Amino acid sequence: MARPALELTPKRAEIADAALRVIETRGIAALTTSALAAELGVSSGAPFRHFANRDEILEAVVLRVEELILGTFPPETDPPLERIQSLIRARAKVVGGHRGIGRLMFSEQFALALPETAAVRLRTVVARTRAFLLQALDEGRREGTVRTDLSPEALLTVTFGMLMHLVYAQAAGQGRLQDAGETCAILLTLLRPVSAP
Repeated sequence: MARPALELTPKRAEIADAALRVIETRGIAALTTSALAAELGVSSGAPFRHFANRDEILEAVVLRVEELILGTFPPETDPPLERIQSLIRARAKVVGGHRGIGRLMFSEQFALALPETAAVRLRTVVARTRAFLLQALDEGRREGTVRTDLSPEALLTVTFGMLMHLVYAQAAGQGRLQDAGETCAILLTLLRPVSAP
């Protein structure tokens, strides 16, 4: 019998945020129950009042990441290029404020350490981002605000790549406040229709 899905209560979210801070400052390998307890300022057994085991803690981390990342999607009713820029700015802000998210997303070790259901959730967040961007690019092409000389899939490679680079820089602590704006400006230059010679 499958166990019920883990609910992300406020206390579990607090513990998940502490786990993200450990990942941010010391890496995924340092995410032990004693390191987590020290980050929270509690005894090593205290997190287990809210979780049955370490796998549940890891699931809560993924649920928290999912919650934060899904909150960066702008309304699908916004104009396509505006949606793309809003997503990039919001994603940079969230990852800049929770750098453990980016380290987690780029860590193969973490993906291997996750329970399978949590790993699937993390992959789904990435797939949803790609689908969101592809839809905006396709709509922009149909409206005439995005260039038509390249396929939406080709434009997605550039758009998603720039987003991932920005997230990586934020996660590595190399991001600057103006990076999201500069990324958006460059991306708009690349995406807008090419003028006839």
